[in-house]
Amino acid sequence: MSGLIPVTQYGPLDDANFESFWQGEGMQVHLLSDVGKRRKNNEDSCLFCAPQENDCRYTHGMLCAVADGMGGASAGEYASRMALQVLAKTYFDNPADNIPTALHRALETANLQVFEEAEINPIYSGMGTTVSALVIHGDWAYIVQVGDSRVYLLRERSGIHQLTEDHSLVAEQVRNGLISEAEARTHSLKNLITRAVGIKESVKIDSFAVQLRRGDTLLLCSDGLSNLVTDEEIAQLLSHGDLNIGTRQLIEHALDGGGTDNITALTVRITETLRSTQQQQGAREVDISASGFFQKLRSLFS
Repeated sequence: MSGLIPVTQYGPLDDANFESFWQGEGMQVHLLSDVGKRRKNNEDSCLFCAPQENDCRYTHGMLCAVADGMGGASAGEYASRMALQVLAKTYFDNPADNIPTALHRALETANLQVFEEAEINPIYSGMGTTVSALVIHGDWAYIVQVGDSRVYLLRERSGIHQLTEDHSLVAEQVRNGLISEAEARTHSLKNLITRAVGIKESVKIDSFAVQLRRGDTLLLCSDGLSNLVTDEEIAQLLSHGDLNIGTRQLIEHALDGGGTDNITALTVRITETLRSTQQQQGAREVDISASGFFQKLRSLFS
């Protein structure tokens, strides 16, 4: 990758479980993926990239991503791995004068390559994957989202905030006021997503931005976690002083809830005040104060 050597943590590589930890640059990162209790193979993938060259870190920041693959035989895990590998390579191989745009284009490239591979290789026909990815650049996080994997932010005195919006039939019904969040959790069609990377030649991508503070904890997770652990439980478990323990507790809680799917959590804790940077245009800023209010409102009516 242009000699930048950005990939420091990536997995799983053996279709089973994976765990890794990284610390530096004012943050801690913990990656954990579990095959669960019902599946024989792990179709989830997670990735963390920290360029070793200071100039690249200054221009590109650090990349985190989670993907949940789908498809027959080995197609699901291949789709999720391929999507994250292409995403990282494309992002770090190209200039990042505008990070939201560069990240968006990298995911577009990943979508096209997964789609083309499925078109030419019959064993991967119909494969696809969710992708939730973010770049931390200074004190800003820029997010791209396709599917129903999620990105959360836990902030002291503010609580837990889902920064992304699920691209699923049930989530759309919740947003339109047709069903409650409580009903969505047990809905028979809760796993039916409306967007995925690699299913079509092009894909609509959501882009978000959020300013980070010291003490913030970010969570990127597959629906194997979010379907079995409530937002309130995520906030409680993730608030543990030891990030590794908090991340493991999230996985264990999902396993205790049945472990019906692969479970992946990538957590980032901001341990120091980050370098102040100007917000880059091209992504919709998430208003934490407003989202907290509406989340409480939704919870009340649910």
